[in-house]
Amino acid sequence: MKKPELLAPAGDLEKLKIAVLYGADAVFVGSKEFSLRSRASNFTISDLELGAEFCHAHGAKLYVTTNIVPHNSDLIGLIDYLQDLQDAGVDAIICSSYAVMYIAKRYTNLEVHISTQQSLANSLAVKFYEEYGASRVVLARELSIKEIEEIKRNTNLELEVFIHGGMCSSYSGRCMLSNHMTNRDANRGGCAHSCRWNYDLYMGDELISDNDRFQFSSKDLMAVNQLPRLLECADSLKIEGRMKSIHYIATVTKVYRMIIDEYFETGTVKDLDYYKKEIEKAENRLFSHGFLEGMTTIKEQLYNMRSENPTQDFVGIILDYNEETQEALVEVRNHFKPYSTLEAFGPNLRSTQFQIKEIINERGDVVDAARHPKEHVYIYSPIKLTKYDMIRLVR
Repeated sequence: MKKPELLAPAGDLEKLKIAVLYGADAVFVGSKEFSLRSRASNFTISDLELGAEFCHAHGAKLYVTTNIVPHNSDLIGLIDYLQDLQDAGVDAIICSSYAVMYIAKRYTNLEVHISTQQSLANSLAVKFYEEYGASRVVLARELSIKEIEEIKRNTNLELEVFIHGGMCSSYSGRCMLSNHMTNRDANRGGCAHSCRWNYDLYMGDELISDNDRFQFSSKDLMAVNQLPRLLECADSLKIEGRMKSIHYIATVTKVYRMIIDEYFETGTVKDLDYYKKEIEKAENRLFSHGFLEGMTTIKEQLYNMRSENPTQDFVGIILDYNEETQEALVEVRNHFKPYSTLEAFGPNLRSTQFQIKEIINERGDVVDAARHPKEHVYIYSPIKLTKYDMIRLVR
């Protein structure tokens, strides 16, 4: 059995590098044009060239989302844009429009992956895109594992399946709430996440939502428990979250990398609870298995439940480490103080805790706290650290 690809998100070049270093086999990004998530930093063509070079140097692939639902005016410049992606070294595009697919197949050699927004939920739909030259389809998030297994038996096309991240309240992400309520088109990159607002719920003129506000949003997807089965039927396992932080991307990517590798090395995964607790160190929303176990119930919805906070706080990223002095140079991302208990983790380092006594700034002065984002400080670490390792504050 072939090991499935682990596909991670990236909203900018720093996040792309983190995703690859922490175990992603491929990264999907958006560019400044023709992409949903318009509020993400997104990539210029020169960024994509650098990203493709970094990915390929580390044995990974780069995919670019071109998944807007285009109007005629949106098609202007599309041919040149797709050719620029090809020249930049991009491996594939992810699209939801026949028009984008048609132009890509006619004018470039880019692989075409069909977006989840096409609501691909059956074998015949997958076969249609196979006959028209798609290399892969991203299956609808509304499918159960049983349905995914059935589709796999009836196609040779690569199947990409979501395993982690936000779930849209609308079918396959095709939302009209944002358009209606804010005049921001969710299908052209402007989603206002109206489903996550707080609402008063009425029946007629009677308020029935008590003191708690009502939401349309569902819990986030986490497929740790379901991953062993998905490894048997999916070709690519996708983490959602191009607008998430480097800490989120590093934590979640590393966890799923470890699960996949353990399963293929031993044929089983011994402690799924350990991996779920690791993910909770970066997450701040409640989880469910989505539709993977079948039709959802009220248990998979947020409605009036508050999200939980992460169990630890990301405080810095390692820039350098001196093995002789055991001093680590840290780029600060959040506030922490001396005598804090920290936890380090990295691409080749499982989560390990240690305590610091002093924090020293670049001038050599002992300071009472690391409080300024992006400032550089030194801390003592008995654990050997390497560049791009991260540290968290243990609560």
